[in-house]
Amino acid sequence: MTKLIFTNARLIDPEAGTDALGWLHVADGRIVASGDGPAPEADAQVIDCGGQCLAPGIVDIGVKVCEPGERHKESYKSAGLAAAAGGVTTMVTRPDTLPAIDTPETLEFVTRRAQADTPVNVLTMAALTKGRDGREMTEIGFLMDAGAVAFTDCDHVVTDTKVFSRALTYARACGALVIAHPQDPGLSHGAAATSGKFAALRGLPAVSPMAERMGLDRDIALLEMTGAAYHADQITTARALPALERAKRNGLDITAGTSIHHLTLNELDVADYRTFFKVKPPLRSEDDRQAVIEAVRSGLIDTISSMHTPQDEESKRLPFEEAASGAVALETLLPAALRLYHADQLDLPTLFRAMTLNPAKRLGLDCGRLSAGAPADLVLFDPNVPFVLDRFTLKSKSQNTPFDGQRMQGKVTATYVAGKEIFRRP
Repeated sequence: MTKLIFTNARLIDPEAGTDALGWLHVADGRIVASGDGPAPEADAQVIDCGGQCLAPGIVDIGVKVCEPGERHKESYKSAGLAAAAGGVTTMVTRPDTLPAIDTPETLEFVTRRAQADTPVNVLTMAALTKGRDGREMTEIGFLMDAGAVAFTDCDHVVTDTKVFSRALTYARACGALVIAHPQDPGLSHGAAATSGKFAALRGLPAVSPMAERMGLDRDIALLEMTGAAYHADQITTARALPALERAKRNGLDITAGTSIHHLTLNELDVADYRTFFKVKPPLRSEDDRQAVIEAVRSGLIDTISSMHTPQDEESKRLPFEEAASGAVALETLLPAALRLYHADQLDLPTLFRAMTLNPAKRLGLDCGRLSAGAPADLVLFDPNVPFVLDRFTLKSKSQNTPFDGQRMQGKVTATYVAGKEIFRRP
């Protein structure tokens, strides 16, 4: 196995909360040691990082790979290449495929595809209910045996509280994590924007931020009843934060994430009906965006994810109300997150705590850190490289990114999985 020593590296350690120059020693696919000062003498390949940042590889919860059913939008091969180019070393994929990943057979199929076609680690979530239709829960125990790391119906909210409570109870008995989309489906049905002056002026069907709060309140009540382990996939409004804080303070097994788009964009970015900015939930007000950034900084919101959702041109080149929701973000997650760093809103250890350490801990993984014994899943990046994003250079099959043509700062130099280089920027 290759032995590596990274020298002259700016080590971003989310576990220790530090950002300092030092060295990192890797052997047999795992981190051996790290420190400051001169690197130890060893029979190893020396990689001079030139003062660039070396951090744990990103653990991205909520990636959609469109196999089976919509391979023309994204395949495991294209998603894996995009992940490697974006510094994502572990993709945690969603089950909202055609058909849904709701049986051990379907799960085993996508697992084989992922292992054969992707250079990064791929973990798969399974559907919580059959067909994601909210009527009958899946065989959680069998799906866990087949490798499912969590259970979710994605943006299909389980409206039948009896079905949802039974699924939560069974998940708790199996030690399974349930990931839910906190949203009141009645209020949010058909919405394309967040209610307010902007949506009214554009004539767009809108949803109140209270829908997220109401959905979260319901889920928290069911958590109190069942004691299950629960993760909210996206918290995007200030109104939902007090309920989340109370649930954590009361000792419930609850964590929450947000998407990079809700951290870096707001409702005004939609401008004149630009459908690449149509995501679910819709982009929020600037006040909501700032509140969510503060929640990430304080640790109230645990994780940041790409919510990578490929859509083809035919799905996006439609009137705003009719266009499909979602954006690709595996390659843009890190440079978009660095916007918050350059704006002095979040430091690098805090960003990587939310993108690597916390998602790994929530899923019981040993990656996402720079400590001895952890897998050598690493990203080397220069946070200061300026560029203008051209969506046609992205490695995803779909190029529906809201950052097309925007000035960004920060690029991945190299990505490593188990100490093996899987990407290097030309």
